[in-house]
Amino acid sequence: MIQRIQSVYLFLASAVIYAFYLFPIANILSADGAKKIMITGVFETLNGQVAQTTSFTLLSVVTGIVGIIPLILIFLYKNRKRQATYVYLTVLILIGLSFWIAQTIKGASNGLLQVSDYGIGAGLSSVSILLLVLAAKGILRDEKLVKSADRLR
Repeated sequence: MIQRIQSVYLFLASAVIYAFYLFPIANILSADGAKKIMITGVFETLNGQVAQTTSFTLLSVVTGIVGIIPLILIFLYKNRKRQATYVYLTVLILIGLSFWIAQTIKGASNGLLQVSDYGIGAGLSSVSILLLVLAAKGILRDEKLVKSADRLR
């Protein structure tokens, strides 16, 4: 059921997770040059050219898989209890992914990271968690509506 609001929330949550590939998580300016930390790796300015110095292959693959999960959950609309359970499980997975991203950035920045260095990508996991919680509330509201309609029959 594409017209349900929780389907829109799940689609937006997936789009926000995939936005990790577009926006940098942190930008570090130092005397050596500029570093841009993204979900795919660390990009540095060397001799006037941007080059990828470190690759986060496993983190990129896991982020792609986590981004697919909300899209799959849209099509579990026939079993709302299972859909709500999987949405909450996805929230837990996303919290774990956020922790992993934070630890990876901490290691890649070598302690040079300041609060002002964080980019748009640093807040994307919070937005996707919020969208998933809103989707779960919509799913449970639908379940409650169906139960009340069954009582009337």
